[in-house]
Amino acid sequence: MPGARKASAVQSAGACACGAVQLEIDVPARWAWHDHAEASRRAQGCAYATYVGSYRSRFRWLAGEEHLTRYTDAGAGTTRSFCARCGTPMLYERARAPTMVNIPRAVFAGRTGREPRYHMNLAEQADWTYLGEPLAPLKGYPGVMWERPRRAKRQASDPMFEL
Repeated sequence: MPGARKASAVQSAGACACGAVQLEIDVPARWAWHDHAEASRRAQGCAYATYVGSYRSRFRWLAGEEHLTRYTDAGAGTTRSFCARCGTPMLYERARAPTMVNIPRAVFAGRTGREPRYHMNLAEQADWTYLGEPLAPLKGYPGVMWERPRRAKRQASDPMFEL
């Protein structure tokens, strides 16, 4: 068939937390990025959301599309889809990019063919986001790491007041 795109031989499947909603994309994904926007942070409930972008033509619902609920922000021109049973965010669509769908990276069990190397909306980054500060094990709590408090810098004494 002239002009028809050949589907990828490799797919990556994803699902919500309860497994009711399942999707699939052809890999490699188009791109992957970290979104620090307040809207994504609130919708995902985390410091920043990591998305995988796919052409709509390379995206498929495998099961549970009837379990989706959608929230549309007309002002922003975005629609977010969630599993109505468990609340897992499943899709982020933007009116300005109608041929693309953006899927939270966390719903995929395997590789998507793209590493998230881009950061968007850094000006909206939360002031409490972990930025790679040194961590140490918390004594008595296996597997828990913590940021040690910073020591107050000792101020140099003023020679005028020294004895």
